[in-house]
Amino acid sequence: MSASSPLILLTAGGTGGHVFPAEALAQVLLSRGFRVGFITDSRGTAYTGTLGTLETWRVSSAQMLGRGLVGKARGALALASGVMQARKLLKTLTPAAVVGFGGYASVPAVAAAVTLKVPTVIHEQNAVLGRANRLFARRVSLIATAYEDVEHLPANRPVRRVGMPVREAIRALSTAPYTPPVNGDTVSLLVLGGSQGAQIFSTVVPEALALLPTGLRQRVKIAQQARPEDVERATAGYTSHGLTADVQSFFHDVPDRLAGCHLLIARSGASTVAEATTAGRPALLVPYMHAADDHQTANAEAVEDAGGAWVLPQPELTPTVLAEKLKALLGSPDTLAGAAAAARAWSMPDAATNLADAVETLLP
Repeated sequence: MSASSPLILLTAGGTGGHVFPAEALAQVLLSRGFRVGFITDSRGTAYTGTLGTLETWRVSSAQMLGRGLVGKARGALALASGVMQARKLLKTLTPAAVVGFGGYASVPAVAAAVTLKVPTVIHEQNAVLGRANRLFARRVSLIATAYEDVEHLPANRPVRRVGMPVREAIRALSTAPYTPPVNGDTVSLLVLGGSQGAQIFSTVVPEALALLPTGLRQRVKIAQQARPEDVERATAGYTSHGLTADVQSFFHDVPDRLAGCHLLIARSGASTVAEATTAGRPALLVPYMHAADDHQTANAEAVEDAGGAWVLPQPELTPTVLAEKLKALLGSPDTLAGAAAAARAWSMPDAATNLADAVETLLP
């Protein structure tokens, strides 16, 4: 890479769902010899990995939908200040392209890029265009998506499905075989939920497994991610019914656990869906009902329509309903295998490469 190489600026912040695709794209662009920089908001913490090695600039940002008139006014002022800071940066840096990943941390840099007529890409990770991305969807050069059909996309704008980048350890599972449990095989269940979404699983899943027929229940092995305050309660719930469970507040080895599971029970955030489908693992998806614009339901339904998962709305998630669903699925190896194959066929394991290719199409 030389000082004359084109500079591509990435802008993201907030949750891992926004930041991880930026990390994955940075890795690919650097491998192709581009210079890569990173713009985040002033509240951003130090990032590790590839993003942590990039030259980074922080600009002002704020949630636009603050509480009350005073909160909204402060938010608008902070955003306006951030846009001015970003415009000054872009005029100095003269990037070849800007890539935004949604979230309000990306708003100032994307706003500056479109007003300065810099080639701009926004990447949407969910099946519903996020509110920050909606602000500029009609003005950017390209909208890159993880899903084929995305709600709130503007008409007559260039759209390209590239997928949702996943970490390399997950991408390596895209060719790993799936073997459903048969006869008396041990059944491996993996339960994942974010901090907001894990509480209900810690209550419902142990009670549901307790309702399974004795023979099936004794074959089940559970690995469950729970909130720190729920670990002891969930563990006790499993133990009281004679179930083997590994309950932790965080799994550092999710790729290995995905590779070994027969069925995943999880929320349907963008990263979770991408990892499950790339790994080719059938999933019971319970959308987080308070997600913005109910995007998790749209995410889950897209995979269900492809045959790779089953959607179970949270209001319907009772121990009895879950037990009946598990009994039916775990008793049908062909159904599980078919869903695993469909999930893998729907996935795009080379999403980071696809996104880099899309960005390159905009360069002079």
